[in-house]
Amino acid sequence: MLQPAQKNVSGPTRTAEVLEVLRTEILTVSRHPGERLRFDELRRTYDVGISPLREALMHLASEGLVVSEERRGYRVAPVSKSDLRQIARLRGEFDSLAIRDSTEHGDDHWEGRVVAAFHALLKRPKVHADGTIDAQWEANHVRFHAALVSACTMQKLLSFRQILELQAQRYRRISALYASVARDDVAEHTAIRDAALDRNADLVGELIREHYRKTVEALLAGIEEDRFDGFS
Repeated sequence: MLQPAQKNVSGPTRTAEVLEVLRTEILTVSRHPGERLRFDELRRTYDVGISPLREALMHLASEGLVVSEERRGYRVAPVSKSDLRQIARLRGEFDSLAIRDSTEHGDDHWEGRVVAAFHALLKRPKVHADGTIDAQWEANHVRFHAALVSACTMQKLLSFRQILELQAQRYRRISALYASVARDDVAEHTAIRDAALDRNADLVGELIREHYRKTVEALLAGIEEDRFDGFS
C-alpha cells in the first residue's frame, strides 16, 4: 500500500506512485477484469488526492488497462477471446518488424543483451506450485523480449509494442493459472534466441508469431473447460 502523502511529495511523484501500484494490481489480476474503480474507495485505500488519482487512471486508460465509462468513472479493462487474439496477432507482427530491424542494425552489444537476457530467463522457474507466475521470471521474460528488439531504430513501433506488452502481461498471468496445454517455454525461447543471433529475420518472425499463438491456444483451451469465467 502507498504510504500517506507528505507535504513535500510533488504532484507528479504522487501520480507516478499511484500509477505504479494500480498498474501492478491490474497486471497481476489482483484487480479483476471489469472491476469498477471507485474514486472514493481508491482515495481511501491509497491516501491520495483526486488529481493524482485521475491522472494515473487517465494514463492507464491510454495503455488500455482501464476503460472510461461516461458519467460512471473507470473500470479495469475487460478480457475477451477477441481481445486476446488481437493482442497476440499484433504483437507477433510488431515484434517481427522490430526484430528484423534489430538484426539489421544490431551490433555485438545487441547480441550481448540478447544472450544475457536469455541466460537470466533460465535462472528462475516460470510458475510456482500454486500456479502463479514467478515475479522475477516475468521480469526476465519481459527483458528477454525487450532485448530482442533493443536495436530497432523505429521508436514509434517500439512505443506501440510497449503498450501491447503491458496488455499481454495480464493475459500471461491468467494463462499460467488456467491454461491446460503443456508448453516447452525453454525450447521456444531458445529457438527464438538462436534465430535472432543468426540474423535470420524470416525465421525469428515465424517463431515469434508461433510463440504468441501458442499462448492464445493454451489459455483458450482452459477457458473451454470452464476453468475461467472472466472471458466473453
